[in-house]
Amino acid sequence: MPSAARPITPRIRERLEGAGVRIAPILLHTGVSSLEIESETVEAQAMYPEPFRVSQETSDAVNRTHANGGRVIAVGTTVVRALESAWTPDGLHARNGFTRLFVHPDREIHSVDGLLTGFHDPVTSHLAMLAAFIGLPRVLEAYREAIANGYRWHEFGDSHLILRK
Repeated sequence: MPSAARPITPRIRERLEGAGVRIAPILLHTGVSSLEIESETVEAQAMYPEPFRVSQETSDAVNRTHANGGRVIAVGTTVVRALESAWTPDGLHARNGFTRLFVHPDREIHSVDGLLTGFHDPVTSHLAMLAAFIGLPRVLEAYREAIANGYRWHEFGDSHLILRK
């Protein structure tokens, strides 16, 4: 189930928008997007396809935000995969399709500067994505802190904001 936006209640969304945060939608059909890594190397892990649609309006908003020096924060790992699938060297473009993209430390992230997500199990594709944002040592440090402080895991657990290094 898509759960990253669960903590963003109407009240929080209203406060974010009041503070100048712009929210741009994309259409996602999530599947089993976080797999336990079963291949010899993390980069060889196969991903299930997930349909998505990035509109012209959303791609323009992302490009404009970056051009103006702002940050784009994805809400959920599936959003990262969709936006990265619509990215080109010329910026983000409107795109419909399926993504099998596996975001990991050896694949640079271009479309987003941060990620709001939950806490994920070890040895999963989600953790590989987090490591692509901030490096594995910082992910492990953050997870040690979360465990020490009793943070909750999975879809109904706590959320954390990861900002790209």
